[in-house]
Amino acid sequence: MSSPHPDRPRYRTVADELRRRMLAGAIPAGSLLPSEAALMDEFGVSRGTVREAIGLLRAEGLAVTEQGRGTYARPVMPVRRLGSDRYRRELDQIRGAARPETSFTADQAVQWSDYTLDREFAEVPASSARAELFGVEPGTMLLERRFVFRAHGVPQQMSVSCLLLADVAGTPVADPANEPWPGGNTAQLYSLGIVITGIRERVRARMPVREETEALRIPSGTPVVTITRQTYAGERVVEVATDIVIPSDRVELDYWIDLTPES
Repeated sequence: MSSPHPDRPRYRTVADELRRRMLAGAIPAGSLLPSEAALMDEFGVSRGTVREAIGLLRAEGLAVTEQGRGTYARPVMPVRRLGSDRYRRELDQIRGAARPETSFTADQAVQWSDYTLDREFAEVPASSARAELFGVEPGTMLLERRFVFRAHGVPQQMSVSCLLLADVAGTPVADPANEPWPGGNTAQLYSLGIVITGIRERVRARMPVREETEALRIPSGTPVVTITRQTYAGERVVEVATDIVIPSDRVELDYWIDLTPES
């Protein structure tokens, strides 16, 4: 196939055509791309040119290469809606909901049996950044909880959530064997007599670090959405998450802002 733009690098011409086919559905999501030999024959290019083209598509997050399988069009992942009301699902656990649930299982629309949680707990002193978020002195002891959230065995989200050790030491909340806990943080803290009254979240986007790419199986070129969360009981911050990390192709933010004038 000849290029309509003679000065354009040939690998970009190959990548442009493969991208067009993927976006048009001619190469369906999750299906293998043609072999290197087939692409060399079709476009009349070298193996190196084909590999450059595939590398560009991987960098764009459109193609994924796996050892032993080959290169395929990136599958379409279920998209979670993150709305300002999602933590109300956790309040339902306190009110005696019929089935166990957290904001994550509700967002993912999965049953409790389809939800698993990798966890690692440690007692650590608060860094300056965490101390500022909690409103405590640096060095204050925290219970640090590192989580990877899975739906149907597929990793979808990770987070580092911290609680004040003075609030939870020696309680069931500090035992990783009790995770996942129906109702999440809301129900855990309520069991200790701490009633959550508000949650503040700050959202941004960035490229993932290697640990996140590997843990969440993020395709090359895909940014992540990160959420820094502060959980309040009255004026006191009782939980801090830095960061909640979700691949950007699996999430949309949906917030309702009430602008009704006050009477």
